[in-house]
Amino acid sequence: MNYILFDGAVRESLLPLTFTRPVADIRIGILTIREKWELYLGLTTTTLTEEYLEIKYPMVEMEENVLIDASILPTPELVKSIQHLSENQPLFYKDDVIAFFSKDTQEEVDFNTYEIINFTSELIQIKHTWDIFSYNDRAIQMDFDLITEGRKSQPIPKGVNVVNPENIFIEEGAKILFATLNASSGPIYIGVNAEVMEGSVIRGPFSL
Repeated sequence: MNYILFDGAVRESLLPLTFTRPVADIRIGILTIREKWELYLGLTTTTLTEEYLEIKYPMVEMEENVLIDASILPTPELVKSIQHLSENQPLFYKDDVIAFFSKDTQEEVDFNTYEIINFTSELIQIKHTWDIFSYNDRAIQMDFDLITEGRKSQPIPKGVNVVNPENIFIEEGAKILFATLNASSGPIYIGVNAEVMEGSVIRGPFSL
């Protein structure tokens, strides 16, 4: 299946960030929205965005395409619903279409002829720039669960003070010296080759 992330109506309210990137490439939590979708789907995605951005972010359209609103953060339930869409079925959340399966070109899509399916579970949608910050703690937790599932963290180095070590994940190559990691209020994720210098005090939810 070919998956395309489209900017949708919220692009204007996400300026100036979307002057230089599609909505899908906004980072919230640990990952960008595109990286989240690609991890869940197990496939790469392309983008339907503004014409002047298409040189850097081209869209690949194939015979069968599923288009997904890039302002929506994926959840396991949402991904499952999208993967079960059939031809000419759009998935609506409240009054907005958030995904649809089509063999038509973009100019030929007419939802009046489609079989509408409603998604009723709660979702996070990035509609305004401040949403990136107000939802960031929830996005960090969601990404933390996604990235670390079934994996083992690198050991916490000696001399590092920790609270709730089970809520801390350290990737290979990360350096932490005589710091304090407090994960009592949210997870702490230290990425590959990141460095936390001595004396640092980190309180979750946090991603480096």
